[in-house]
Amino acid sequence: MPRNRQPAASDLRRERRALLMLREERLRDLGGLTLEMYRRDQFNEGLVVERCAELVAVEARVSEIDALVRGAGLRRRQAAICTCGAPLLIGARFCPSCGRSLDLVELDDQSA
Repeated sequence: MPRNRQPAASDLRRERRALLMLREERLRDLGGLTLEMYRRDQFNEGLVVERCAELVAVEARVSEIDALVRGAGLRRRQAAICTCGAPLLIGARFCPSCGRSLDLVELDDQSA
């Protein structure tokens, strides 16, 4: 019977670094694409949604890797939601929906 082995933490960290670089590149490309669509007055919502979905998938994998490295399993993904219920992006300092400082959210969670 083959064992269900998880990758080594170093492999996961390497994959995480590569994904974060990919995320930054895709985010920059998305901004440029959106700007060009605006300039040409030819906004393609389907294309923007597709690119955003790719970014969200990359962020989900990064969160999954973070959880695996910490040994918490996939349950850690729940921590990426603000108290108002809005999903939080990786590296965000403020909630994009309510504007709450995420430092305050972390402090509230630690004191509970």
